[in-house]
Amino acid sequence: MGPVASEGQLAFGDSLVAAGVLTRSGVKGVYGMGTAFVAAFESVDRFVTESGRGDQPEVYRFPAVFSLEYLIRSEFLRSFPNLAGSIHGFDGGDAEHAALLRDADGLDWAAQLTATDLVLLPAACYPIYPMVSGELPEGGRLFDVLGTCFRHEPSDDPARMQAFHQHEFVHIGTPESSLAFRDDWIGRSQRMMADLGLEVVADAANDPFFGRAGSMLAASQRERALKFELLATVSSEEQPTAIVSCNYHLDHLTAPFGISASGGGTAHSACVGFGIERIVLALFAEHGLEPDHWPNETRKRLWL
Repeated sequence: MGPVASEGQLAFGDSLVAAGVLTRSGVKGVYGMGTAFVAAFESVDRFVTESGRGDQPEVYRFPAVFSLEYLIRSEFLRSFPNLAGSIHGFDGGDAEHAALLRDADGLDWAAQLTATDLVLLPAACYPIYPMVSGELPEGGRLFDVLGTCFRHEPSDDPARMQAFHQHEFVHIGTPESSLAFRDDWIGRSQRMMADLGLEVVADAANDPFFGRAGSMLAASQRERALKFELLATVSSEEQPTAIVSCNYHLDHLTAPFGISASGGGTAHSACVGFGIERIVLALFAEHGLEPDHWPNETRKRLWL
């Protein structure tokens, strides 16, 4: 069960739907995107791409599915089992098919399906690490990745979608270079959002670790200042939304895949993640539901 939406979040969602910016799918947190949203989405994604192009990253785009084996190795299921999305398929014959059709009448058809070796991608950067396995070149590696991600937290808050896009820049290198990368992008991403006319606040944060042990992990993450978020008012002033996340992973994602720094030293990683849908929603909330009427400077930066 996902977070309960506030009256303000519900009202913002209703206004987006009434204006044709979004369309509801019948499932909480899953939307169709109308003409205005698509135009803004494509422009924001291009804006993010151009902001990192000068660093000459390796560019990769990955599908919305990911290896179950790799998800287990990354320990995502240990930390966030409630957010994972598994993929099941039908492997039966005629008799099982008949049972599936019979069960489908009672909405219990999933009992006839079996788990595949795929899951839904939870974070855009995850496919990078098994690909990079081994020793890094001098200076490490830098990536530009975009992924369609899924997290099982249904909500009526339009800023908390179950299916969404992350555009990330990911650095894998030494502990020093990874931390420097994260710190640099805290400032860079703040300037980017200011260029779009968005007021944001950078704040130390933690991931939503699951269970009793998760509380200790979250406290440790905050204490070590591993994660910073840029918060903006989207659908609620009382509950601002994280639209950008700057993260220092230590060796959490490098060690499981045997990644070492040049010369065999310890490899760490860091990323900056832009929530494209959330940035678009922040623009609608700040500048109005008609992009044609947004401030000239914002439209200029987004090529609208």
